[in-house]
Amino acid sequence: MPLFETFAISASGMTANRLWLDLITNNIVNLNTAGRPGDPALQPYRRQVPVFSELLESAAGPVTGKERHRGRGVRVPRVLDDPAEPRMVHDPGHPYADENGYVAYPNINVANEMVNMIAATRAYEASVTAFNAAKSMALKALEMGRG
Repeated sequence: MPLFETFAISASGMTANRLWLDLITNNIVNLNTAGRPGDPALQPYRRQVPVFSELLESAAGPVTGKERHRGRGVRVPRVLDDPAEPRMVHDPGHPYADENGYVAYPNINVANEMVNMIAATRAYEASVTAFNAAKSMALKALEMGRG
C-alpha cells in the first residue's frame, strides 16, 4: 500500500470520529432544550447519530480475475435524527407547557453519550497512532536513503 494512501485512510478515520465527537457534544449541549408537545414549530432537539460507511476500491484479483475489495478509509454519508419519542416532563409554569402542563425534552441519556464519547475518542486515537506509525516509517525510509 502506498504511503500516502495510508495517510488518507488514517485521516478519514480522524475526520469521521471528530464528526462523531461533535455530534455527541451537540447532543449533550441540547439535553435541556425544551419543546411544546404537538407543536411542529416548537419540537425539542432530536439526538443525532452518525452512519459510518467504509470506502472500498474494487479491483480484479491478481491470478483468478475475481473481484476483490480493498479498504480506502471510512466516511459518514449521513447523520440521522433519533426517532425516539421526547421525554415528557410535567412543568405547568414553563412557557412551552401544553394544555396538560407537559413540556417535551430530548430523549438523551447522558451515560450513553459519555460511553459513545469514550468510544469515539479511542477510535480517533487509534487513527492518530496509525498515522504517526506511517509517518515514522516514512521518515526512517528517508534516513536510510540518505546514507
